[in-house]
This record gives sequence, structure tokens and C-alpha cells, in this order.
Amino acid sequence: MSSDAILPFHLAVPEDVLQDLRDRLSRTRWPERETVPGWEQGVPLDRARALIDHWQNDYDWRRCEAALNAIGQFTTEIDGLNLHFLHRRSPHPDALPIIITHGWPGSVVEFMKVIGPLSDPVAHGGKPEDAFHVICPSLPGYGFSERPEQGWPVPRIAKAWIALMKRLGYDRFVAQGGDWGSAVTTAIGASGDPSVAGIHLNMLVVRPSPEDMANATDQEKASLESLQRYMQDGNGYSQQQATRPQTLGYGLVDSPVGQAMWIYEKFREWSDCDGEPENALSRDEMLDDIMLYWLTGTGASSARLYWESFRSFGTDKVTVPTGYSMFPKEIFRASRRSAERQYPNIIHWNELDRGGHFAAFEQPELFVQEVRTAFRPLRSA
Repeated sequence: MSSDAILPFHLAVPEDVLQDLRDRLSRTRWPERETVPGWEQGVPLDRARALIDHWQNDYDWRRCEAALNAIGQFTTEIDGLNLHFLHRRSPHPDALPIIITHGWPGSVVEFMKVIGPLSDPVAHGGKPEDAFHVICPSLPGYGFSERPEQGWPVPRIAKAWIALMKRLGYDRFVAQGGDWGSAVTTAIGASGDPSVAGIHLNMLVVRPSPEDMANATDQEKASLESLQRYMQDGNGYSQQQATRPQTLGYGLVDSPVGQAMWIYEKFREWSDCDGEPENALSRDEMLDDIMLYWLTGTGASSARLYWESFRSFGTDKVTVPTGYSMFPKEIFRASRRSAERQYPNIIHWNELDRGGHFAAFEQPELFVQEVRTAFRPLRSA
């Protein structure tokens, strides 16, 4: 069989794997409760118990499994690595191909609510001229993509994504991403490959200049304050994953509760939820994402992307047309003047009134609207 074959991937987790999960959950050794009220020390014990009770007694993995299979799942080998991706071709032949990349602690399940509207806008109240062929790959070491050896930083992932799009027959395409997907999408935009028509980001990490900081606007001051809070009180996870991913991985891969709380906290911290993660996403939705880490045992391998690339996150200059949608509860909220130094060809900039880090997951309608608007000028180019 040719190494460039594209193979259908049908997800069918063995029942004994799900029973093992339930058994592990039933044997959880819980810590004592936190010593301060709220989430200051992490996930409160009562909230952890409530989520795990739902996972053990009410959650249905087969629902998520069937939904993923219905979208269309595939694998292919690129640069020696077997990669998993969702692929939905639009019924409209002139649709614009788009590759959408998740980050950590996300997965392809973030995009399940937007794939339909993007690929078949007419069926969702839109116009045929806004249609996309949609590809959502799992990052190397995440989900059902193969775990890479050392040497798979962001630029290599971007190169693999470009190769994937061409292998699928898409010689002109656009790219979208947030979190690590923002870094990969930035690298795609900076690649110089003529097939890349433009990019759209929902997280933009740019460094303000001394002049920016000396003459900061109110919006820039608020963004800098948010960044300072993150650096002082919210980035311990990234330091651990960037420096000791293997040590962390033992706990995440062995304990479903440990893996769940490592992610559940971030849904609370980074979503537009007013302090209650269930205000932004249902427990089932959060557990769908958590399951892609638990079932695949990728707690360590996913963290290694921080070890490979965290210190050079999205630093390339991008001259292709760029769109940016700033959701108000995003971790980093860039100013336009700072962004334009790295992305000098911004064709869409919008600051929204709701939504957070998991934009497509939290606010699918707004996300779809932003992607459509950002790429509309590139369709006839």
C-alpha cells in the first residue's frame, strides 16, 4: 500500500476500555477539600466529585463516537507520522478549502458544532458562496494522531498540514487556528507556500513594543493586566509541560480523575463562563474532549509540544492576508498596532462581546460568522 494513502478511520473503542475507565473512577482516592473557598487552589472537591459522578454514571461516550464517525474520519502518513483528521467535503463544488487546528487542552471535538455550518451553509441558513471544505487534523501526539519522536516543533507540523491539504487535492486553501492552532496557522501563513491564500486566528500572541507600553490605550492596559495575571497565577501548567512533560504524564495517563481535572480547570479559567465552566459548555461536551486525552493516553505526548515549541510560539512574520477575531475572555488579547508589525496584511479585525479561548466550542455561531467574513474577500482572488 502506498505510504501516501488516505484511509478511512472508524472509531470503535472496545467496551473493556470503557469498563476499565468506570472501574478506575470507582476507585478514586480523593484528597481532602481545599482550604479556601472557590477555585483559588484549583478545582474544588465538590465540583470535582460532581463531574466525576456524571462521567461514571451518566456520560455516554458512544454518542460522541458516533458523531465523530458521522463527520468523516481519516488517517494518512506524512513525514513518517500517521496523522488523524476529520474531513467534510462541502456539497458546493466551489467551496474554499480550510484547515482548522486545535490546541491544548483542546481536540477536534471543539469543531463538531461548526463543521456543518461551514461546509453546508445553506442547510444552516447561510449562503452557498460561503461554503468551505473542512479539514480538522489532530496535532501530533494528540488524539488519534501518532506520537512523534523528538523533533516535531510547530514549523514541521505546519509543513505536514500543507502536505495534507495538497494530498487531499486542495491546491489553494486557507487556515484557521487558536492556541497551538494559532502557532501552527501562523507558521502556515509564514511558509511562503503559494497554496496558502490566507489565515484567520482567534488567539494572537504578539509582544508589545516599549512604545506600545509607554503609550498604551485603555484596551491595551486591560490586556497587559490580564497577561500579567496569567503570568503570575495562571501559567504553572505551561511551565510544567514545557519542562517536565514526562513526569507529569505518569499521573495524567494513569489517573482519569487527574487527567480530567487538569483540563476541567482550564475550561473554567479560559472560557467566558462567569466562573462556572458549565455556563459555557455542558459537562458532556467537556468530557468529550477529556475522553480524547484519556482513551488515547496522550497526557504526556500532548504536553511535549510545549517542550518542543513553547519558547518560540508563533513568532514568524506573516504577509499573507490575515484575519483576527478577539473574543473577550481569551488569554491574550492583542492590540492592532502590535499585531500589524508581525501581521502587516490584516484584512479582518473584530472584537466580539462574548466568548473565550475555546471559541468554536463556546460560541459556534459567532465563530462561523467570523470565519466566513474574514475569508470572503479571498474567494475570488
